Amino acid sequence: MAKNVYSVKQVNAYIKNMFVQDFMLNRIYVKGEVSNCKYHTSGHIYFSLKDESGAIACVMFAGDRRRGLGFRMQEGQKVIVLGSVSVYERDGRYQLYAKEIVPDGEGDLYRQFEKLKKELEEMGMFAPEFKQPIPFYSRKVGIVTAPTGAAVRDIMNISRRRNPYVQLILYPALVQGDQAAESIVKGIRTLDEYGVDVMIVGRGGGSIEDLWAFNEEIVARAIFECRTPVISAVGHETDTTIADYVADLRAPTPSAAAELAVTDVRQLLDGLELFRQQLLDRMEQKILVRREQTEHRRKLLQYASPRHQLNEKRQYAADLQEKLGQVMNQKILERRHQVQILAQRLDGASPLKKLSQGYSYTQTQDGKALRSVEEVHPGDRIMIHVTDGKLLAQVLETEKAERIGIPERNRQ
Repeated sequence: MAKNVYSVKQVNAYIKNMFVQDFMLNRIYVKGEVSNCKYHTSGHIYFSLKDESGAIACVMFAGDRRRGLGFRMQEGQKVIVLGSVSVYERDGRYQLYAKEIVPDGEGDLYRQFEKLKKELEEMGMFAPEFKQPIPFYSRKVGIVTAPTGAAVRDIMNISRRRNPYVQLILYPALVQGDQAAESIVKGIRTLDEYGVDVMIVGRGGGSIEDLWAFNEEIVARAIFECRTPVISAVGHETDTTIADYVADLRAPTPSAAAELAVTDVRQLLDGLELFRQQLLDRMEQKILVRREQTEHRRKLLQYASPRHQLNEKRQYAADLQEKLGQVMNQKILERRHQVQILAQRLDGASPLKKLSQGYSYTQTQDGKALRSVEEVHPGDRIMIHVTDGKLLAQVLETEKAERIGIPERNRQ
């Protein structure tokens, strides 16, 4: 038995590596008749290419269909497929992985397309940094297309529906034939000089020969050098031209180009109404705030005015006067009460009061108050005052009161 034994996986991987290293198989054009064509729900297309001597399995993945296939393939259709040949390791069989497919007979034009596309791409004419933004609101829209046909009618109808105030300026160009490229270039330059806000360059659908004017280098350069933003609208959604790569924006159809170039006036009016309402709300809010500030300052000014200060002082003086009157009345009441008490005390201490109670007031003959029995002698005259008059009396005897014992009597 041989020493070197390989697994199936190793063999398939080795064979696949051989295919990968073969430069010709990495980018190859194959022509043949479509057979067993199946469009899978995932978007992939599985088919075979056959001729009188054999067949090869092919697959085109969904991601490559958008740019590489512009028509729906049918059984028996002759096509040219650009792709790479490689091995599917799981099954151990090789197949053609399709990148681009065109009907047979268009191969020369397709190769010219690829060559020019590569050259312009290397020059940077497809670079995003050179793309101009499309204006949000365009008042003048330039159109470079045939004056008759579905394309210009679609653009006019959609523009009129979306915004009847937009001015459409048509340059009637040839879009097919030997003189078409020069006519398109002249239209682009004329409208660029005239001064429009945005420009639509395109035509309706057709074969690759019909659309070839938009694959010419002079058209690509005219679009690239145009100062006005350009929207390309060539053919149907699946059609792709050099003009689409160079333009500032690609529209899948002329109708879509009109929608991109012309802002819907209803949306614009709705937006203006929204802004108007927001402006009114903010103005009302500002007015309310200013009114509150004005009222606050008015109160501050009113409080700081001399008249207000004078009224405040007057009120304060009136309050003090009232309080002073209350204090004075209270003091007077208190003094009156004290006077009444003192008057009662004085009345109680009054000699007349005493006299009215049976007491008397005695004076010596010379008018001095008699305070002691020692101040008079028997036989002296004294004056006795009573409530309703006075009595003249003569002392018969004196008797001095003793604290202890029997009082002494002095008789004569």
